[in-house]
Amino acid sequence: MNDDYDLLVVGSANADLVVGVERRPAAGETVLGSDLAVHPGGKGGNQAVAAARLGARTALLARVGDDAHGTLLLDAQRAAGVDTVGLLVGGAPTGVALITVDPSGDNSIVVSPGANARLVPADIRAAGSLLAAARVVSAQLEIPLDTVAEVVRGLRPGTRFVLNPSPPAPLPAEVLAACDPLVVNEHEARVVLGETAGDTPEEWARGLLALGPRSVVITLGAEGALTADGRTDSFVRVPSPKVDAVDTTGAGDAFTAALGWRLGLGEELAAAAAYAVRVGAAAVTRQGAQSSYPTADELPQAAPEVPSP
Repeated sequence: MNDDYDLLVVGSANADLVVGVERRPAAGETVLGSDLAVHPGGKGGNQAVAAARLGARTALLARVGDDAHGTLLLDAQRAAGVDTVGLLVGGAPTGVALITVDPSGDNSIVVSPGANARLVPADIRAAGSLLAAARVVSAQLEIPLDTVAEVVRGLRPGTRFVLNPSPPAPLPAEVLAACDPLVVNEHEARVVLGETAGDTPEEWARGLLALGPRSVVITLGAEGALTADGRTDSFVRVPSPKVDAVDTTGAGDAFTAALGWRLGLGEELAAAAAYAVRVGAAAVTRQGAQSSYPTADELPQAAPEVPSP
C-alpha cells in the first residue's frame, strides 16, 4: 500500500504571465516592462514538476481549462515525468498568475484561479485510488479550502500530509491536525499567527505548533529554514547554500516538493529540510518557476552545519 507514488500533489495549475520591471508600480502608476513571457506554473503544478525532476514518482491532481493554457500545463507535466491521470480538464478557463519581477529577483503576484476554483471535494472523492497509492500528499491553498479538507478526510493510514497554506487563510482544526509538516514562509507565519506572532522563527514555530500540526517548517529565504517537530519539541536551524538569486518565483514550491519527497523516503524532518533548501537555492539561480527546477545532479553543495540556538 502507498507505494505507487512517492508524492501526490493536490493543488493548482496556472499559466504564469511574467513581466520584468525596474520597480513595481505604485497605486495609479504605469511602468514599462519587458516582453511578456508565458510559463507553466501554479503551486500544485510547480511542486509536481519539481519533485519529478528530482526523481520522485509523482502524480498531480488538479483542474485546468480546455484551452491553450491548459494544453501548455498538461504538456509541461508530462515532459517532467509527472503522471497526469489526475489532471482534470474543463469547468472554467485555466488559472492565470500575473507576475512582475524586479531586478533583485523579488516578485509580486496576482492570481486568477479559474479552473482551480472548480477543483471540488467530489473530485477528491472520485480520486480515492490516487490518494491510496501515495506515500505523501502535498497541498496548498490556491484551491478551495473545502477541497483541501476533503483531501485530509481521504488520507489512508500511513500517508503523510504536507500543507503550504499559501495564500494564507484560517485553517480548520481537522486540517491543522493532519499537517506533518505545515510549511510556511515568514509572511504566511505572521498571517496565520496574527498579532501574537512574536519576532523570531522559533517563536513563530512554537505558536504554529500550538495550533495543532504535528510538525512545522518555516522557510527563511537565503537564511535556509527552521524545522520544529511537535513530537520531540526539537527546533533545528537548517542553513542554505549561498547563491546569487536571479528569480525567486516558485522556489518555495520546489522546497516543499523536495521536503515531502524526502520525508516519504523516511528521512528525519531536519535532514529532509537540509535537502530541500539545496533544491530551493538552485531554483532561485534561474529565471521562471518550473524552468528553474534542478535535477538531483544539479544541486549546490550543502551549507556548513551551524549549531542550533
